[in-house]
Amino acid sequence: MSAEAIVMMVVAMVVLWGGLALALLNLARSPDLPESSEVHRDL
Repeated sequence: MSAEAIVMMVVAMVVLWGGLALALLNLARSPDLPESSEVHRDL
């Protein structure tokens, strides 16, 4: 693999895993689920 390909692979991995880490961090900070009376479902 060329150096450019490795750099692009690392950038893509950082973006994907970083997004996953931020999503998990966001979920861990506010795990509160809405009450059943607050949920409005359009069926």
